[in-house]
Amino acid sequence: MSGPPPAVAAVRVAVRRTLARLDGPVLVACSGGADSLALAAATAFETDRAGLVTVDHGLHPGSAAVARRVLEQGRALGLHPVRAERVAVGRTGGPEAAARTARYAALERAARQEGAVAVLLAHTLDDQAETVLLGLARGSGTRSLAGMPAVRGLFHRPLLGVPRAVVRAACDGLEPWEDPANADPALTRSRVRHDLLPALEAGLGPGVAAALARTARAARDDADALDDLAAASTPFRDGGAGVEDLAGARPAFRRRWLRAAALAAGCPAGALAAGHVDALEALVLDWRGQGPVHLPGGATGARACGRLVLTPHR
Repeated sequence: MSGPPPAVAAVRVAVRRTLARLDGPVLVACSGGADSLALAAATAFETDRAGLVTVDHGLHPGSAAVARRVLEQGRALGLHPVRAERVAVGRTGGPEAAARTARYAALERAARQEGAVAVLLAHTLDDQAETVLLGLARGSGTRSLAGMPAVRGLFHRPLLGVPRAVVRAACDGLEPWEDPANADPALTRSRVRHDLLPALEAGLGPGVAAALARTARAARDDADALDDLAAASTPFRDGGAGVEDLAGARPAFRRRWLRAAALAAGCPAGALAAGHVDALEALVLDWRGQGPVHLPGGATGARACGRLVLTPHR
């Protein structure tokens, strides 16, 4: 008896490896697109302890109908429970970051309410490559080049090592919905996907996406090690640190301390950019009596009496 097509087998194997590390029910985050639908189908095949959640961002007139269709597909695959989460997308960090923030909050809420030990996300190797290119363009340092982690808290990405073409081939026989935002040239990731990455493949030859994904793994290992060392040696206490301690530190540590302190003061991670850390660092290294630095989320950083103090929004 012949087995499943190679693409279907590859996706199932990737999902099986993730499920082997989990003990309990899971939810598949499914937009109805080819990648997440293939993930949902593979997960339904591999376990009977999986449900589905779709997030309706309300960003286009037919979003509610799309969500209903995704729920129908989830039920047809045998997933249970299936649920839709309607979210209100804010403005912090731009449209893409705001939608992502709202989506992840909804997924966490659904997992908590359903007692799921994990939420499976359908990001592929190509998505990882795009994330590395976006990080490179932002100039945000090693952590940004590290791309997306395979596991972060509740969120697991089984397909992070599987090319998008393979995942989409595994969707054969299903009926995916194509989000028009994926082809919107106004969105940065869309331009990277449809213009930049193909141009790199054309100019440098095939394998660019896989090479970028390998770069992400190496950068993540380095960033994790430096983050651990920085966390263990931070001079910040109660939101403040001595300027002399900060100025005398290695730049890699100092900038990690500043970023961590900003996050602790309430800055949204997706909105905190390298420029904000630069501005805080200038209060340490290029002090000319300048006023406070205003950060995302309403936090501020200011120098006073030989200390750099970060204050949350009040």
